[in-house]
Amino acid sequence: MNRSDIPRDSAVRWLAREILPHEADVRRWLNHSLATRGEADDVIQEAYCRLADVEAPERITSPRAYFFQTARSIVFEQMRRQRIVRFETMTEIDALNIEWDEPSPERIASGRKELERVLQIVNRLPDRCRRIFEMRRIMGLSQKEIALRLGVSENVVENEAARGLKVVMAALDPEAAPAKGRRKA
Repeated sequence: MNRSDIPRDSAVRWLAREILPHEADVRRWLNHSLATRGEADDVIQEAYCRLADVEAPERITSPRAYFFQTARSIVFEQMRRQRIVRFETMTEIDALNIEWDEPSPERIASGRKELERVLQIVNRLPDRCRRIFEMRRIMGLSQKEIALRLGVSENVVENEAARGLKVVMAALDPEAAPAKGRRKA
């Protein structure tokens, strides 16, 4: 007896609780995007089969988005196998604005790159300013806690944190920074 012969009650319960409520939305999108109603039924059926085989469904943070993505992947696989693909199907899939709870690999990479950039800017701050900025903005400590830890006044903490934030913001968006050398009239 192999794994597929063993009933998976927990998988069925997860499908019923987390996936089934979204079937109407996925079906509506598929009926709008695909040529025939039968194609939508086939995609839904295949999606259920794939979702039933998910190893750790509790790790899926957004079952709705996962269901849409699974259906979308099946549609793409079918299109790759077909010789002729309706142009409307491609544009409708691309135009579908599903709110994915999980960021795309591109967004993750972009976020990491932006974080590296911010950390480089923070690391160039003067020592005390950098330590105060990190304690305040990264560690989330209060001005009072920072003042006690560093043996400075809360006013110093406030000024250094503001100074650090201005430097970081100016480095991230130079056009938003006030022009140097400009005097008030």
